[in-house]
Amino acid sequence: MVVLGERQGMTCYKKVDFGVYLGSNENERVLLPKKEVPEDFEEGDSIDVFIYKDSEDRLIATTRTPYITLNNLAVLNVKSVGKIGAFLDWGLEKDLFMPFKEMTERAEEGKSYLVYLYVDKSDRLAATMKVYKYLKTTDKYAKDDVVTGTVFEINNNIGAFVAVDNKYYGLIPKKEMHTKLKLGSQVQARVTSVRDDGKLNLSINKKIPEQMEEDAIKILEVIKEYDGELPYNDKASPEIIARDFGISKAAFKRGVGRLLKAGKIDIDEKSIKIKE
Repeated sequence: MVVLGERQGMTCYKKVDFGVYLGSNENERVLLPKKEVPEDFEEGDSIDVFIYKDSEDRLIATTRTPYITLNNLAVLNVKSVGKIGAFLDWGLEKDLFMPFKEMTERAEEGKSYLVYLYVDKSDRLAATMKVYKYLKTTDKYAKDDVVTGTVFEINNNIGAFVAVDNKYYGLIPKKEMHTKLKLGSQVQARVTSVRDDGKLNLSINKKIPEQMEEDAIKILEVIKEYDGELPYNDKASPEIIARDFGISKAAFKRGVGRLLKAGKIDIDEKSIKIKE
C-alpha cells in the first residue's frame, strides 16, 4: 500500500527509461525518478522512500528525507508567500504549501514556524500553524527542569504557548512575559509547575537569587547607557521598566535593592545614579 506523507520500504515493480515504478502491481505503483535510482537497481529490489505529490499532483517517490512527515511537527522556514498561502522548505524539490486559513498570524518570508503536516480535503499534503490540538502531555519533566521549545501562539491575555521539545504543551504565563517573544521564537525555560493534566507552566526567568544577580548587572549596564544617571527611580511605571530593561517592576526593584546594598548606586526622588 502506498502511504502519502510517510517513509516506507517499496519494491521495484518495473524499470522504465525515466526511472522505476515501485509497488506491487500496475494499479498501485509510484515513480522513483531516474536521477534518484541507485546503480544496479533491478526489478524485485527494495528501497526506502518518502511518498509525496509532484507539481502535477501525481504520487512520486524520493530517497530524500524530508524535515517533516505525516502527522508530525517540525520548525520549517518560509521560502515565499503567494496569493493563497506560503511555501515552506521541507527538504524536497517541491515546496510544502501552507494556506492562509491555516496560519495563526500571517507568515513572513525568511521566518520559521512550528507546523504540523496533514492531508487536506483534496488529498494533498499541507502544513498548518494551528498545532495546539496535536501536542501531547508528558511526565518527562518536573519542577525546576530546564526545557527548550518553540513559541507557536501568543495570547495577550494569557501568555505565550510553547511546544516543549516541539511536542509537549507548555505555557509562559502573561506575568512572566517581560521579554518580547514572537511566533517561531526558540526559548529556553524553567518548569515552574507540572499541572494535573500533564501540561507545563514555564518561566523564562531563573530562580529569584540567580535572576536578581543577572538583573542587577543588566540594570547597571543600562544606567551606564544613560551616562550614569537613570532619569527615574524605582517607582517608575511597569511599562517604562519593561521597555528599558525587559523585566518586571518587582524584578527591577529587587535588582536596584541589590545594587544599593552593594554601594554601587544612589537613589533620589527623580533618578538613580552610579556612585563615583
